[in-house]
Amino acid sequence: MKHFNRRNFLKKSSISAASLYMASHLACSEENEKRPSEGTYMGDFAAPKLDTVRIALIGVGARGTGHAKQLAAIEGTEIVAIADLYEDWVDRSVTNCKEAGNGRHQNIARYFGDENQWKLMLKNEKPDAVIIATNWNNHALMAIESMKQGAHAFVEVPVAVSLPEMWEIIDTSEKTKKHCMMMENVNYGREELLYLNLCRKGMLGELLHAEAAYIHELRFQMEEQERGTGSWRTPHYAKRNGNLYPTHGLGPVAQYMNLGRTEDQFASLVSFSSPARGRNLYAEKNYPSDHKWNALDYQGGDINTSIIKTHLGRTIMIQWDETSPRPYTRHNLIQGTKGALAGFPTRIAFEGGVPGVTDSHHRWAEGEQLEAIFEQHEHPMYKRLGALSKKMGGHGGMDFMMLYRIVECLRNGMPLDQNIYEGCLWSAVSPLSELSVAQGGMPQKFPDFTRGSWKQTQPLNIVS
Repeated sequence: MKHFNRRNFLKKSSISAASLYMASHLACSEENEKRPSEGTYMGDFAAPKLDTVRIALIGVGARGTGHAKQLAAIEGTEIVAIADLYEDWVDRSVTNCKEAGNGRHQNIARYFGDENQWKLMLKNEKPDAVIIATNWNNHALMAIESMKQGAHAFVEVPVAVSLPEMWEIIDTSEKTKKHCMMMENVNYGREELLYLNLCRKGMLGELLHAEAAYIHELRFQMEEQERGTGSWRTPHYAKRNGNLYPTHGLGPVAQYMNLGRTEDQFASLVSFSSPARGRNLYAEKNYPSDHKWNALDYQGGDINTSIIKTHLGRTIMIQWDETSPRPYTRHNLIQGTKGALAGFPTRIAFEGGVPGVTDSHHRWAEGEQLEAIFEQHEHPMYKRLGALSKKMGGHGGMDFMMLYRIVECLRNGMPLDQNIYEGCLWSAVSPLSELSVAQGGMPQKFPDFTRGSWKQTQPLNIVS
């Protein structure tokens, strides 16, 4: 373990906490500002129909290469351009798109090498929609510029890493009347869609509490040192202490509860992190002492636990751990006055029991016992697209269903399943958790990115 100097640690911690505190207040002070006169509230916004969606992609590495191939296979799309730092990655995705398109996508413009090639692509190609799958620090910058250039922006998680960036994204979306959606694919999982349907049917009664997690040991990504996810995520884990990846768990439960949509809204958050041990030990074990990964002092706790309080007093516990040696889980729980639904594994309990399976709420119905539940309450969208999505792949089909819905909404002039305010609220957990951890668990107030308009935003429909 690296030498620990308490005086230096306290000094650095105090400076960091003070900086974070000031940044929080500066960012959150904007929440009381009125929407600019030229701005349009985007909660239920439906853009004009597009017969064919002309799509450009920025970043075709770990996530972008899959998105490119799947979008190319969807009817009503035209892949017009691909940008990445690396020529071989661009060429790979161009080939994949042409193969998936069955004769379509024959004129894909290629942009690579220079870090600003993506800007040139936007100006030259004028796409209808841009898929952004780059490192976290570039998400906001690229989304904002895409909208300014006349394109709808679709951004990998998180939508941004700071509160000021989120406000700028919102202001730009409202001024340009262009969608900006954070592509939270877990909202399209079969279990998550089933639970959304059960909640909408009122089978849990009044919703009171949720739990969500992303537990996924990813230390091996540190082997990606020149390019790839590990090359840019690793410094984040070293310098930032909070929940850096909250949306996979939070997105679905937030939509179960209609947070930011008519019913309720995020209010405040407290957050705590464990000591930081795992990545220091991993670096010491696997790399020479003079390796760049051993030059980092990993400050991010191995596991972070945050608790959200809503305006109605509901609670949500969110956990994040990409370090500890434990099995993968996206713990997904929602409970109400009449029962509870949980994930990993999928299991259900209702007061009085699950008909034909259990006789009380003291035992879960799970496994094959849930076949009748799925048959009766399967989400209509999964009934329509589930088989195709599983065939096309991407996290069990979640990725394809998400991309299909994006194209479907744009072609039919419908509101998106996830609006920009949801993307910012879910992503805001990261900077707010960092602030809370730095201040010893002090509560942090969520900005109201909607400026009070969430009360008029309709709950997400059960899309057929």
